[in-house]
Amino acid sequence: MTDSVRTKTGGDPLPGGYAAARLRLLHEGAAAGPPRRTALAALTDEWLSALLGPAPTAALVAVGGYGRGELSPRSDLDVLLLHDGSADPREIAALADRVWYPVWDMGLALDHSVRTPAEASRAAAHDLKVHLGLLDARHIAGDAELTAALRATAYADWRAQAPKRLPELLELCAERARRHGELRFLLEPDLKEARGGLRDATALRAVAASWIADAPREGLEAARTRLLDTRDALHLATGRATDRLALQEQPQVAADLGMLDADTLLRRVYEAARAVSYASDVTWREVERVLRARSARPRLRGLLGGRGAGEGERSPLAEGVVEQDGEVVLARTARPDRDAVLPLRAAAAAAQSGLPLSPHAVRRFGAPTAAPMPVPWPAEAREELVTLLGAGESTVPVWEALEAEGVVSRLLPDWERVRCRPQRNPVHRWTVDRHLVETAVRAAALTRRVGRPDLLLVAALLHDIGKGWPGDHSVSGETIARDVAVRLGFDRADTAVLATLVRHHLLLIDTATRRDLDDPATVRAVSEAVGSGGTLELLHALTEADALATGPAAWSAWRGSLVADLVKRVAAVLAGEPVVGRGGAREPTAEHERLAVEAWRTGGPVLALHTRREEWEERDQGNQRGQRGQRDQEGLGERTGCESGVEPVGVELLIAVPDQPGVLPAAAGVLALHRLTVRAADLRAVEVPKEAAGHSMSPAEVLLLRWRVAAEYGSLPQAVRLRDDLARALAGTLDIAARLAEREAAYGKRRRQVHAPPPTATLVPDSSRLATVVEVRAQDAPGLLHRIGRALEDAGVTVRSAHVSTLGANAVDAFYVTGPRGVPLGGVEAAELARTLQGALGG
Repeated sequence: MTDSVRTKTGGDPLPGGYAAARLRLLHEGAAAGPPRRTALAALTDEWLSALLGPAPTAALVAVGGYGRGELSPRSDLDVLLLHDGSADPREIAALADRVWYPVWDMGLALDHSVRTPAEASRAAAHDLKVHLGLLDARHIAGDAELTAALRATAYADWRAQAPKRLPELLELCAERARRHGELRFLLEPDLKEARGGLRDATALRAVAASWIADAPREGLEAARTRLLDTRDALHLATGRATDRLALQEQPQVAADLGMLDADTLLRRVYEAARAVSYASDVTWREVERVLRARSARPRLRGLLGGRGAGEGERSPLAEGVVEQDGEVVLARTARPDRDAVLPLRAAAAAAQSGLPLSPHAVRRFGAPTAAPMPVPWPAEAREELVTLLGAGESTVPVWEALEAEGVVSRLLPDWERVRCRPQRNPVHRWTVDRHLVETAVRAAALTRRVGRPDLLLVAALLHDIGKGWPGDHSVSGETIARDVAVRLGFDRADTAVLATLVRHHLLLIDTATRRDLDDPATVRAVSEAVGSGGTLELLHALTEADALATGPAAWSAWRGSLVADLVKRVAAVLAGEPVVGRGGAREPTAEHERLAVEAWRTGGPVLALHTRREEWEERDQGNQRGQRGQRDQEGLGERTGCESGVEPVGVELLIAVPDQPGVLPAAAGVLALHRLTVRAADLRAVEVPKEAAGHSMSPAEVLLLRWRVAAEYGSLPQAVRLRDDLARALAGTLDIAARLAEREAAYGKRRRQVHAPPPTATLVPDSSRLATVVEVRAQDAPGLLHRIGRALEDAGVTVRSAHVSTLGANAVDAFYVTGPRGVPLGGVEAAELARTLQGALGG
């Protein structure tokens, strides 16, 4: 086919060939960016024009991105062969072949059509995407009058049909956003399809062409250029026509664009996407306002007897701030150049009213002539900031409007370092700046639980402010929080509280999920760090707000109950009560005792399963708890799943086993064999009541393992099967390691290879006087806990308690271990244990 086409077309019309010229251009020719895209479009025009040859009754028209002259290295060629209908259809078909086949022979993607002007208009009327493409129609070759007439008709029809087509376009954008997500919050964003991407930028051009509304011009073209430049580099780095900025491609793309690293690249991309998203929000709001006004005008004229409606009513909201046409605008007497608090006053009024800030007002706030905020802030400014942060969900769009015009960075200079900063941890769903705002939104729902809501909201806004600096973000954040608190006008005592909240915002969740709460040293360390009951109250609320704003993997009723337990213990110590040690702090429940007695009497493992559907319910007071339905699972399976807004069905598995070596690796291995994913777990010893222990001379102890698990696929296994397999594993008749190795060999190759950091095993000094604490961090994987348990068993240590926590794909497990004599390990022994454990995990 290739030879026949070349014979028909007379070969490549460009000297040296289009392919060679294209290659030189992409790698040696015009500078990257708009000049290269324009040059590539011009080169392609020349080639296609020569392929078409003389065509007096036809025209070759570029549409879409090619029509705009924005050809990326691997972009499709969107081409329309337009003809007036007078020629024989066979001649038109031959003309099309003369162009299409050489393009296909080059291996280029071609989106082509052959139509008369009337057919093109009918296609546009039935297909919105066709109409959008025609708005960018550009003449390449042939009869230029045909192309000009097509463009004129496309624009006239678009403007005439705008009241109908624009809502369709808005829904198209919304559906695409639902399908592809928000570009500025994705670790592997689609530069074209995600919200804030190139498709949305093109949609804004279409809105402007309708003459209904126009997008804010400031920064929009620069944002489009940044996204296009990134896509160009991505095409060259991969050699493919892809728009998804995958993790493995980011370092090369960053280097090709002359950026420091992949994080810098993502941040620049996020900034561009935010500019497009903000422009889209403003533009579509204006479109809806204009269309709403147009539809209401005829009815209003009838009511007014033909008189004009005049300006919309202005309702006062605050000093210098009014509401008009569904937006918060400045009063005629407002003076941003003299009133430094006006931006915060307007923002607070908008958020509390659930209304958007007028773009014109925000631009005036960001103008160089706007009055600077005095330092320290006056009390009114601080109060307005707290009011803005306490408005809940409506805070977000108002804050983002202020950010878009640089108002936030002007008020809080330290904000600039976290703005659009990516977070590589997949547990986080937002960039750092948006996470801080979302935490304030979550904290607003918890303000009834604390005595100082203002400190809670400001701490929520600042708790991760240190992520813009090297080192531990909690440590650097404490210093920044002190500076910001002084800037905001807080007194010395409040500044100290804010600094403590930022420094220790991870203390409660980390301690509750990774430390032994029955160890007196644990509670004592937290109480010393917190210092007062009022600070503890604030830290509890901040912990919950932070976790809820992080993502669904960071908070659950299970985690909430652990944190609440820790807070209760610390509050008691801060109130002057003595630290309660092991045996009195967490008494066994009646069920725990029953299981322990049964395990002691039978000499084997005893299991109980409980299902817990943990629904998120925001409440003003108390820990968030879902409705829990429980029933013992005696051989019955329960299906687990996940619904929108609902924590996956949590299954609590209780295992009681007479104290003996190898319990932890055996139990963890059995769970792995039955494809149960461990979300959290703890292990401790329970003393069997004397009356049940019979004539035993020494205290009878049973190990109690409490797990929260979920079925990897389908339904849970039967409890009797779990019990039997555990008994076999403890007896040595079930080789768990071999079974897991067989499964890994069978299925391991099918799993996607994840480039995760190596596992670590580190000692946590001064965490306990009763045991040595070793913390393991690793990529979660089937059988991980079994391997850890075996390594600890092989090292000859006794696990007094274990605390397992899984966040997304990351496992963070803490083990309290003692030596053969039941005391903590010596320094050399402890260090050797950590090295051995890390080596066993491949670190």
